Amino acid sequence: MAKVSICDTFSCPVIEKFIEDFEKTINSSPVVLSSNIQKLFSPDTKTVYIKGNLIFIDSSCLEIAIFLKEVYSSITIDKYRYHYMNWQRKMVFRYDNAQHHPEISSHPHHKHIKDTVMASFLPSLRDVLNEISASMLKK
Repeated sequence: MAKVSICDTFSCPVIEKFIEDFEKTINSSPVVLSSNIQKLFSPDTKTVYIKGNLIFIDSSCLEIAIFLKEVYSSITIDKYRYHYMNWQRKMVFRYDNAQHHPEISSHPHHKHIKDTVMASFLPSLRDVLNEISASMLKK
């Protein structure tokens, strides 16, 4: 028997919970000055593409792109990118899971810092915001 979706836009519990937590994380960060986040849902609302940017109190910027879907009442993140830039829009770091660094032990997950690529993990938005906050405190 085929699984029948009873979700309408923004009512699938796991997708809704993820987005709610995502927005709470942004709204509770003391270093976020403004946000421009879009959520693009598939027709069955089981998939969402979250994209946009956050501007911070020091004029730095975080570009976000996350493609996630609901699979068996849980979330899978197929693709992601957190691209953090300073006020001059020069890259500070970027986390992503593009398939272009198979030599990295955590492939496809990795982190770019300047000209270096290192093993990484799938960070949460909270992890990234904490890293950005910590870097601001060091300045």
